[in-house]
Amino acid sequence: MAAPIRPPTTGERIQQTGTVPAAGDAGRRTVLPGRPRRFTTLFLTDVWERFSFYGMTAILVLYATEDTARGGLGLAAGDAGILFGAYMAAVFLSSLPGGWIGDRILGAQRAVLHGGVLIALGHLTMAVPVTGSVYPGLLLVACGTGLLKPNMAGLLSAFYDREDRAGRDAGFALFYMSVQVSALISPIVVGLLGEGVNWHLGFGVAALGMGAGLLQYARGIRHFGEVGRTPERAATPAERTRVLRVALAAVALVVLAYGTDIALGAFRLPHVMILVGLLAVASPAICFWRLLRNPVLTAVERIRVRTYIWLFLVSAVFWALFLQAGSAFSLFAKHATDREVFGRTLPASWFQSAIPFFVLVLAPVFAWLWTRAGDRLSTAAKFALGMGATASAYLVMASAATLAADSGQVSPLWLLLAFLLLAAGEVSFGPVGMSASTAIAPATFVSQMVGLFWLSGALGGGIGANALKASGDQVPGSGFFLGLAAAALATGTVLLLLRRPLTRRLGV
Repeated sequence: MAAPIRPPTTGERIQQTGTVPAAGDAGRRTVLPGRPRRFTTLFLTDVWERFSFYGMTAILVLYATEDTARGGLGLAAGDAGILFGAYMAAVFLSSLPGGWIGDRILGAQRAVLHGGVLIALGHLTMAVPVTGSVYPGLLLVACGTGLLKPNMAGLLSAFYDREDRAGRDAGFALFYMSVQVSALISPIVVGLLGEGVNWHLGFGVAALGMGAGLLQYARGIRHFGEVGRTPERAATPAERTRVLRVALAAVALVVLAYGTDIALGAFRLPHVMILVGLLAVASPAICFWRLLRNPVLTAVERIRVRTYIWLFLVSAVFWALFLQAGSAFSLFAKHATDREVFGRTLPASWFQSAIPFFVLVLAPVFAWLWTRAGDRLSTAAKFALGMGATASAYLVMASAATLAADSGQVSPLWLLLAFLLLAAGEVSFGPVGMSASTAIAPATFVSQMVGLFWLSGALGGGIGANALKASGDQVPGSGFFLGLAAAALATGTVLLLLRRPLTRRLGV
């Protein structure tokens, strides 16, 4: 007769999860000792990382489309959209190997630290006033962000018990809200210096921000103790060697292909999107396939991962639409929006502060709503709400574009309303998606599942970049915005219809 299954002891639970039972909870809920200090450390680090990220992205498309005589790259709007989309896709793509490195090699603590160093180096490279320095700088920033973000989410998820879904969703929403403070300020500071003084000076300020974040994290890392200090399931030497060989072979192949393209004088920015597009499609397919074949997964975990693919695809559609805020919306702000205030023309990049401002306003409301609704409002339902808000934002922009075609410029209130609706979509997707990924993730795969969630952004970034390129206009028209509004409405409707079977299989 098989021995009865007993619940783990407190000591075993601490060893397995790195958490201790809260007093009076009888093991129902877990709380990390020193949680406020750890949350503060992650919060301040992410505040500065977001300062550098949002400040840089606020001026990237504007810098790329600026004439070379004025210090810009002189790209056409479509090519600037390709550059922006390729960069955003690279940020999301790198989150998967970044999550694997944190889970299997460095541990989450060191992965966050090393990611911050790469981001700072990338911004410093872009600050060098040399033509072309922006390209290697963007690559470094993308790699560093991919290493930092999924592992930071993994550290944050350790604050909550696996079954505490409502508390975890609310916690991620509040964390998402708090870091928007820097996202609100950075486009104003970086945009003022970049557009008003020198583009490379704007990139340099972003480097200072990331340096401050690194200093804060280095001072507070001791508060995490053993949580995330080492990998939960470290890669064997044979696995490390195999991954290194594959990575070096892939890099050599890319260098050879693009080196030949450049040598023949045939290189164009859309050629970059060919590689990015292939990676954005192939990477998640391979990762889901490998994860589902892993013998560590239980039958229930396999069902959850298979069902999670639906959330992944929906997230890709959302990010394809949301990332237009930094490209199509930014161009609309520059060319079709009346920016005159008290006789002065506001920098177009300042409008990028609108989304984080509205996130600050909306996040506590959504956190209260998620907590109040509890298990009655599933992840699929929250995603459907976010997609509906996004569709509304594009309908607003379609109306604004129609008016701009007649009058030349429209009131900035149109753009601000669209950003408000996009912010509602972001609050419904970003923190909820990260939270759901950590809840669904099989044991020892938390950071990699968060990386998979951000891979949906890579796929979305590639789709969004090509959408702007296909429009062929300096300023996207009403047809562009109406087409994307229809895509959002269709996706949200399908998600709403399937929410119940998705919830049963996912458990969230």
